[in-house]
Amino acid sequence: MTVTNATVTRVLSLVRAEVKRHELPIVTLVAHMGHDPFKVLVATMLSLRTKDRVTAQACGRLFGRATTPRALLSLSESEIARLIYPVGFYRTKAKQLRAVSAILLDKHGGAVPDDIDTLVTLPGVGRKTANLVVTQGYGKPGICVDTHVHRISHRWGYVRTRTPEKTEAALRAKLPGKHWIEYNDLLVSFGQHRCAPVSPRCSDCPLRKYCPRIGVTKSR
Repeated sequence: MTVTNATVTRVLSLVRAEVKRHELPIVTLVAHMGHDPFKVLVATMLSLRTKDRVTAQACGRLFGRATTPRALLSLSESEIARLIYPVGFYRTKAKQLRAVSAILLDKHGGAVPDDIDTLVTLPGVGRKTANLVVTQGYGKPGICVDTHVHRISHRWGYVRTRTPEKTEAALRAKLPGKHWIEYNDLLVSFGQHRCAPVSPRCSDCPLRKYCPRIGVTKSR
């Protein structure tokens, strides 16, 4: 059986129940602490190619010193790099964070834009980051597609695309709007704890009735 629009609400309700046992993704946790778009933007940039535990620690150190573009810009690139180490590409991210802060102050009055087209013009910000800022920072509709969302949507047979960008477009055309904002949260946590890239835990998965396990060659 394949996940379809007729079954996706049921499937996501099962995923929702499953992930309640696990900690939320770090960007969602940051968002829940005030829904500050700038903190969401920074946390998302730090999270790229970095495990959540490392990202959480880096956010704690950095936000202890700076929670606004002006405060962050007052820190040197080397100070930021020291605070966010060992996130992936920490030196590049330190440079990008200062550049983003300067642009926000110069062009946007210190505010984070709330539309994807403007957000993706910022250094180091792609569609994944932009969608997370829009959804988690502003509560506006968007679909963030990371590696978990791309993989699991394909594993279910819900979409058939080759890139995350095309998966986002396919989901925007197919996924009911009521699921857009939470889709990333649910699938990221589900992918981290159950539906892993290699050897997912399928034997007792609550979705085994619906999932055709496309591309799965080894499971537990």
